[in-house]
Amino acid sequence: MQTMKQKRGWSLRDVIFLAIIGIFFGVIYQVWSYAYYLIAATPLKPYANDLTLGVWIMAGPLAGVLLQKAGATIIGELLAAAVEMLLFSSWGAANLISGFIQGLGNEIGFACTGYKNWSKLGLLFSTIGATIITFIWDWFQSGYSEYQAGLLITLLIIRFISIGFFAGVLVYWIKKLVLKTGLNK
Repeated sequence: MQTMKQKRGWSLRDVIFLAIIGIFFGVIYQVWSYAYYLIAATPLKPYANDLTLGVWIMAGPLAGVLLQKAGATIIGELLAAAVEMLLFSSWGAANLISGFIQGLGNEIGFACTGYKNWSKLGLLFSTIGATIITFIWDWFQSGYSEYQAGLLITLLIIRFISIGFFAGVLVYWIKKLVLKTGLNK
């Protein structure tokens, strides 16, 4: 288990890093919405949200693993959601609510490790937290409460895989690449 001493306080470098992550992912999120709409225009429509959700959750865990600070996942996700909204997202200000919910799920995951594991275990808990919290949100917000049990189980599994790959595995690989560059020092 990789543990790292949590750095106290926020430096200017941390804030700049967060802003860069927010801007970068805000643009990616806006572009990614076309993938969602492409899937939603097919018979796979009921699965579109869960298949694509993992990408929309990447900013939070990446901010967390790079900055290793409590609150970084929520702030990173909110900044990306704000940038996406400002790029005329079709979801408008609702992006901010979604960004908060998604960041909260990730934050809960890292909190389960006591903010001591920012590697694979932390990302696994982050994935689980984001999967559960966003699924509960969609239960109320997106009408999942009307779905049959079989579809709900399928959607939950697809959501976990999507978040696990994009906001877990891919974020871990990005972290390793950033560490090689020395930008995190």
